[in-house]
Amino acid sequence: MNTVLITGANRGLGYEFVKQYSQKGFNVIACCRNIIEAKDLKELLENSNNIRIYELDVGDIKKIKNLSLELQDKKIDVLINNAGIYRSSTVGNINYDEWIESFRINTIAPYQIVENFLDQIINSDLKKVISITSKMGSIDDNTSGGSYIYRSSKTALNSMMRSLTHDLKNQGIATLTLHPGWVRTDMGGPGGWIDSFESVQGMIKQIDKLTLKNSGNYLDYAGKSINW
Repeated sequence: MNTVLITGANRGLGYEFVKQYSQKGFNVIACCRNIIEAKDLKELLENSNNIRIYELDVGDIKKIKNLSLELQDKKIDVLINNAGIYRSSTVGNINYDEWIESFRINTIAPYQIVENFLDQIINSDLKKVISITSKMGSIDDNTSGGSYIYRSSKTALNSMMRSLTHDLKNQGIATLTLHPGWVRTDMGGPGGWIDSFESVQGMIKQIDKLTLKNSGNYLDYAGKSINW
């Protein structure tokens, strides 16, 4: 049985990833910042025998390292960097502490997670690394400006993933950078075009198609290529 590790698993897209991968028969390592508050996730756990919940603050490198040590004997076939934050920003209205925080959570943490779980990924069968980004991280697609904090942190994430594509290929690891679409979640808001189920269902299809031959792509949930 294959294993998937998902960060930010307590709500929204992360929760839906846990739900759908569990139904696919994967062993699911569901990581969230606060287990006590993850009521929906714990309820899902009660009805499934292939889900394990672990507490992880992705912004804390010590906690990432400790979890990696705890799971050092596990094989992680699919690693999904889903945890992220959105901080609003406009010209003349930018909180620089929030900008730094966003880079730490949206860009640096995904790299640190891959780095610290690299052995578990190498020892797996599927060997896939996924990061959930946004179309707002596309420089080509930026025709409206604004959202300086979020855009720049996701653009940096895209660049980091592109480098991992080259550096991990010799170890048999394939990478994929995914835009979930505009989803009706706490982050996406009520005006989103699709719900979490449709988004995650589509993203899992793209993950299933991922091989070393098409590694390094930047796609949306429906498989459409996005310009960097």
